Amino acid sequence: MTEPSHVIDAWIAQEAEIVQRLDAGPGPGLARPEQIAGKTGLEMMQAMLRGEIPFAAIAKTLDFTLLSVSPGVAVFQGTPLAQHLNPLGTIHGGWIATVLDSALGCAIHTMMPVGRSYTTAELSVNFVRGVTPQVQRVRAEGKVIHCGRQLATAEARLVGPDGKLYAHATTTCLVFEIPTPR
Repeated sequence: MTEPSHVIDAWIAQEAEIVQRLDAGPGPGLARPEQIAGKTGLEMMQAMLRGEIPFAAIAKTLDFTLLSVSPGVAVFQGTPLAQHLNPLGTIHGGWIATVLDSALGCAIHTMMPVGRSYTTAELSVNFVRGVTPQVQRVRAEGKVIHCGRQLATAEARLVGPDGKLYAHATTTCLVFEIPTPR
């Protein structure tokens, strides 16, 4: 596969800048309640990207990074590596699904007002073509389709630097009020 060198170079440079900022912050883990108190979902995601609060440990484990968030949108970039291969020599579908699920969920997270949260009720992934470690990076962009008081839906696409589509997904999430501590 031939990837346009200027695109992959830009992708890798953006990722390196964000990883440096995240590594300078608290690293992977869970934010303390006082770190996120009074923040909307978008504000939490932005604080995470600035390295002010921890990011999800699974991103480090599976070699993907949150690149950007805006209202209703989240973009992740992943590095398909040999340790992600299935026995057939392509990247395991679970890795692809996890990157897509992260983009979907975080896109919905950006729409959560203070005191509201969500959980995945349904995830559907369509694999269009195999990903191999020869694809240096893939990006998943999640976009909210609908966000209501009880349900939210989103869609995401996983593409390579050449724009080639590898997979796409949708989700339905339950939206709920965060229980207040007693």
